Amino acid sequence: MKKLVLLTAILILNVVYCMNAQAIKIGLVENTQNVTIGSSTTAMVYDGYQNKFLTSIDGMKPYQLKATRNSIAIKINNKFYDTKTNKLIIKPGTNGFVSVKGKWYRGEFIVLNSNNLTVINDIPLEQYLLGVVPSEMPSKWNFEALKAQSIASRSYAVANLGKNGSKGYDLKDNTYDQAYGGASAETKNTNRAVSDTKGIVATYDKKVISAYYCASAGGQTHESGEVWTKNLPYIRSVSSFDDNVKKNGHGIGMSQHGANNMAKQGYNAYQILTYFYNNIKFGKLDPSWNL
Repeated sequence: MKKLVLLTAILILNVVYCMNAQAIKIGLVENTQNVTIGSSTTAMVYDGYQNKFLTSIDGMKPYQLKATRNSIAIKINNKFYDTKTNKLIIKPGTNGFVSVKGKWYRGEFIVLNSNNLTVINDIPLEQYLLGVVPSEMPSKWNFEALKAQSIASRSYAVANLGKNGSKGYDLKDNTYDQAYGGASAETKNTNRAVSDTKGIVATYDKKVISAYYCASAGGQTHESGEVWTKNLPYIRSVSSFDDNVKKNGHGIGMSQHGANNMAKQGYNAYQILTYFYNNIKFGKLDPSWNL
């Protein structure tokens, strides 16, 4: 235990600034001809190419969007109007939220029409994490485990920017990448875990790592090459501290149940992460990431 505490102190002292300021784009809806969106406040709708104001939509009302041959139509007062563009940006008013799929989201929506509609949440990274951490880990778990999850999720997001660039966004909102429930999923406890680790990422060889994690590894985590095509230098096989839980997931990287069990034993978030990931350090993103 003492060795781990000393190691963590050394790693924290080596915090560095890395990456440029950038929001993140999350794919929420794909491959549909119609979608219903809304806003908690009056929202502005713009042409996504020219940034030209097109119309406003009232708060707390549903609006249907429809894919047409070359553009997107919006239904207002029971009549569809052609926006004459295949890319819309929907911006809520101050402190407003946008909605789709029965959930509320911070940030803005981008709607694309490429034969089918795609709805994308364009959002600052730290606000995105507020909807990820409670969707990936129970909010009542040990606070140090929640902090470890926050850093792992932030690292994964940064390392995978542009992963789905051909579709117009970075990450999906499900376990293909990370579960993301938007503002509807937020809790006080998980928001505090994100805030307390603001901007902190795990790095290896001066690069942010794709911090893979799983629900449980069934007693032992795997080398990435055992499951995928190659071994990653920052992934190692270790006892997963979750022998009491059936394996759930790929078993690579941090076991979430294991992280919670370690936190209950007194390990902090940084000790948990340096245990599950090999030879990592901690970097801090430029503050403008959260603008």
